[in-house]
Amino acid sequence: MMAIFAYIWLLFLVPLLAAPNSRFARFHANQGLVLFIFEAGASIVLIILGILFAFISPALSFLSTILWLLVWLPSLGLIVLGIINASGGKAKELPVIGKIKLIK
Repeated sequence: MMAIFAYIWLLFLVPLLAAPNSRFARFHANQGLVLFIFEAGASIVLIILGILFAFISPALSFLSTILWLLVWLPSLGLIVLGIINASGGKAKELPVIGKIKLIK
């Protein structure tokens, strides 16, 4: 059950600390870490773009909102999918980011 926490931003550390020797916990912690890095990087880029768009034209700030939705809706889908996999006892890679290994 601790693997579920891996998909909630910085809580990817919970499975690592709770079960450091568990391959299942490390697998989901890795998936959560990669997802967190993607979300953090996307947020930084989107914040910068939002500021630039606001300076260029207030009408462009609407484009920033669209970009946020295009990033966060799929991200939310990956979070839900990861939680479903973890709660079902499956070590199934997430689409797109699942092959990236940062935690062995």
